[in-house]
Amino acid sequence: MTTNDVVAAVRKRLVDVVGACQPQCVLFSGGLDSSIAAALSPCRRGILVTLGPEGPDLHYARETARTIGLDLVHRPVGVDEALAAIPEVIAILHSFDPAIPNDLAVWFALKEAKALGMRSVMTGDGADELFGGYSYMAEIADLYGYIRHLSQTMSFNSTVLGEHLEIDVIQPFLDKVILDFAIEIQGKWKIREEKGVVHGKWVLRRACEGLLPPGILWQEKRPLETGSGMTRLNAILDATISEEEFEDKKRSRGIRFFNKAHLYYHEVYRKVVGHIPPPGQGEEACEGCGAGMKAGRGHCRVCGWVRETVQ
Repeated sequence: MTTNDVVAAVRKRLVDVVGACQPQCVLFSGGLDSSIAAALSPCRRGILVTLGPEGPDLHYARETARTIGLDLVHRPVGVDEALAAIPEVIAILHSFDPAIPNDLAVWFALKEAKALGMRSVMTGDGADELFGGYSYMAEIADLYGYIRHLSQTMSFNSTVLGEHLEIDVIQPFLDKVILDFAIEIQGKWKIREEKGVVHGKWVLRRACEGLLPPGILWQEKRPLETGSGMTRLNAILDATISEEEFEDKKRSRGIRFFNKAHLYYHEVYRKVVGHIPPPGQGEEACEGCGAGMKAGRGHCRVCGWVRETVQ
C-alpha cells in the first residue's frame, strides 16, 4: 500500500466506526484522540476536567469545541476534592500506580457524566498504544512487533471506573475494525517527521486533515494527568513525606517507589485494599512490588512498574 492508500484506509475506518457510536457524551481533553472521536461522532456534548479553574487542556478543548460545534462542560476540581477522592479510586482499581492522577481526571469526568444523567461516554483509549503515540516508542527497533504484543495485553482503567459507576465506556479505537488494521500498519506510518518535527500517530493526523484545525491536529501529546493539571497533586503529596521516611520505607517494604507520591498512594492502598496479591498459577512476580503478573505482561497493574526489557 502507498502512503495515500494507508491514510485513506484509516480515515474510512474511523468514519465508519466512530460515526456508528452512539455515546451520550465524550470525555474530552482537546487532545488529538478525543478530538477525533468527538468530531466524527454524532454526539455533541463533551466533558473536560481540570484541577482548579485552568489547565493546559482548557485552551485546546475550547478551540476544538468551537470548531466542531461541541457543547463543552468544564468541571473544575479543587485540590482538596481531588485528594479526598484518592482512597476511593485506589479502592476501586486495587492499584497504587503513580498514574493515579490520570485516573482521577477520568473519575471526575465519569462522575460528572453520571450527575448529568448520562449512561454512556466515549473515550480516545487505545489510540496512543495502537498508533505509536508515546515518545518512548520512537526508540523501539521492532515497533510493529511491540504494538502487536501490546494490543493483546493492554487494558484501561476507564472501563473499570465506568463499570463501578454503571456507565458504559465506548472505546472506538479498540473496535476490532480499527484495532486489526492498526496493528498491521508499519511503524514508518505511525512515527514520522512532518515539517521538521517527529510526530507519533502520524497516520491518524494525516487521516483527519480537513476535519480538525492544524493547531489541534498537529499538537504535541499531553498526558491526561498533565493536561488536566492533576500532576500538581504529586508535588503536594511529595511535601507530606520526609526524605528520611521515604528512604526508610523504600528499604523496609521492598517496593521500588518512583517518588514520594508513589509511596503516598501505597500508604492509601494498604489502608483501603490491604496486602499486595502474590503471584498465582501461571503468573510471574512483578519486579517493582512482587504482585502477580500474567506471563508476557510488561506493566504491573498494582504498582505501575514497567519492565525495561519491554520498553
